[in-house]
Amino acid sequence: MRADPDLFVEIYRKVDRYYSQKVAKHGAAPLGVDWSCVPSQELRFVQLLKLCDFSSTRTLNDFGCGYGALLAYLAWRHSDRRVDYLGVDLSEQMISRAERLWRERPRTAFVHGRLNPRIADYSVASGVFNIIQDIPVDLWEQYVKAVLRHLHATSREGFAVNFVTAQPEGPGAKPGLYRASAEFWIEFCETALDARVEWVHGYGLREFTLLVRRQGRSAQLIKAHALAQ
Repeated sequence: MRADPDLFVEIYRKVDRYYSQKVAKHGAAPLGVDWSCVPSQELRFVQLLKLCDFSSTRTLNDFGCGYGALLAYLAWRHSDRRVDYLGVDLSEQMISRAERLWRERPRTAFVHGRLNPRIADYSVASGVFNIIQDIPVDLWEQYVKAVLRHLHATSREGFAVNFVTAQPEGPGAKPGLYRASAEFWIEFCETALDARVEWVHGYGLREFTLLVRRQGRSAQLIKAHALAQ
């Protein structure tokens, strides 16, 4: 990530602690990654994977993979496709659960860390920007920008992310969430990343998904980098 990594140390610590506590309490289940249920979790996967063309073998980075729930969805909906999967997560407890769950699956690996260690065809990140806790919004948005740049840099074709939709605060609003403006993040991806963005919304959840695809000069540079490796 471009920004000074020391700037985000407190974010890493708080996010790690939050999700490690969740998985310790609830185990490898939707509540263990702070989702309410399997159907809503899978509905998010449907939107994120609209980015991907699995007609041939593809590499996929799952950034903030948790216990690897996306793999269960891939096994259900794309069992006939060859997907080389790498899951990355800040929480060592999450990675430990994921490795136990999926140790028999071929073409699957997990890494405990902050960054994608490889360039893949696609990257997806589900829910990684939602839990702001008490972190200042301006610092959180710097972090989100750094992550988006990193996902762009480590994805040949593109990446997909989701956000909680901006809405008025009210008595039913869950505290500690980052509620995002779709327009703000679409503009960032189009201008800062020179990417083509598809805004997916209206799928029954109070959130939206961005499918961010490389185009033009950006796509040429990543292909040249891949050939040089």
